[in-house]
Amino acid sequence: MKFKKNQQTHRRLIIISLDAVGSKDLPLMSTLPNFSRFIRQAALCANVTSVYPSLTYPAHTSIVTGRLPKNHGIVDNTLLQPKRRNPDWMWQRKYVRGTTLYDEAIKEGWKVASLLWPVTAKSKIQYNLPEIFANRPWQNQIMVSAMNGTLGYELDLNSRFGRLRDGIHQPELDDFVQASALYTIGEYQPDMMLIHYTDVDSNRHLYGVHHPKVEDALRRHDKRIGALLEHLEKTGNIEQTTIVVMGDHYQKDTTMIVYLNYLLWQQGLITIKDGVIKEFKVIAKNCGGSCYLYKNARYKNDTEVNHEIDEKMTEVLALIDTDDIYGCAHIYTGKEAGMLGADPRCIAMVEARDGYYFLDGIDTLTEPVDDAKTGKKRATHGYFPMDNSYKTFFMAIGAGIREQVRIPQMNLCDVGVTLAELLGFDLGKVDGKVIQEILW
Repeated sequence: MKFKKNQQTHRRLIIISLDAVGSKDLPLMSTLPNFSRFIRQAALCANVTSVYPSLTYPAHTSIVTGRLPKNHGIVDNTLLQPKRRNPDWMWQRKYVRGTTLYDEAIKEGWKVASLLWPVTAKSKIQYNLPEIFANRPWQNQIMVSAMNGTLGYELDLNSRFGRLRDGIHQPELDDFVQASALYTIGEYQPDMMLIHYTDVDSNRHLYGVHHPKVEDALRRHDKRIGALLEHLEKTGNIEQTTIVVMGDHYQKDTTMIVYLNYLLWQQGLITIKDGVIKEFKVIAKNCGGSCYLYKNARYKNDTEVNHEIDEKMTEVLALIDTDDIYGCAHIYTGKEAGMLGADPRCIAMVEARDGYYFLDGIDTLTEPVDDAKTGKKRATHGYFPMDNSYKTFFMAIGAGIREQVRIPQMNLCDVGVTLAELLGFDLGKVDGKVIQEILW
């Protein structure tokens, strides 16, 4: 049956995000005991298109809003902070435009728990351990987490399971999340739970898409899913629980890094002092496999300077487009980027060829990945999501979900819209559509 707002029956929704797990992982997952059990029963789509740019924070926000990045406002993982070598991430709920699944649940009196779900810091989630880290010399992790999450809940989890964690290293971080999830289900009994696991994502960045350590991480995920299902069966009400397991994006292997801000500096569009960007007319803002180019808003009303910038950028973009050293597959205008769901405020969006990705550094133009001292990723994401070899997946079981339905294709935005329909929530203006085939 489909739950509606006016029904009094207890409902529960658990969304489990397996960061960087894609459609190409399903054959292996289908051989593992717990994933295979889930897959056999689930409504499944093995052809889910992520958002553009296909990054963790835009993707996870699209999951809970049903909106594209340009419309929910999380158009990148990090903020545009040119004078900082390590910009802040879009950790906090304040950056999200519009409502979310968890906001609507809270309005209905639901208890919500979140474990490292991106862009939930300082939200109204009652049991919240947000994904955030200390990014200033004077900060420490305990202080930052306490200021952005639910202090009592965080202290409880850390006192019980903090010994499992080793900073952000994997698999220790996901082991901590796993223990926290099992405990939360039994102790706090949330009506909605958002769980973000990053074991596969971390190992793909470190070693490459198909490295044996990635397979090890998928096997650990299988055990985590199995333990969660077993725990839900023991704690009761599983027949009234909807469980979603899904990816947010995939990854591609890399060999070369391109630093477009170095080129902009060469072309006189950026001023550097003491190794830091002090001024810019145009700046590059990397999204991994793609890269925004932004014009400085201070020149918006200066016709002469704007004309000068536009002329120079025509030359720069032609250079990026034609010289193989820049690893460019395609250049989108700002308008075209907006049509694809990315930030329409950019003046251009550069898409990398396979094997290349972008960073914001200013010390060199290109660098082999293996030579990089910082930002080294042997695989990454952020690429245009329509590539058939770059898809992710969605599967769901439980209350309100038809068993063994196979959906030929979906968009990441469809997830939130479909779950809102299942629960009787209104997400307002959305970009996704309801996948009616999976709902009773």
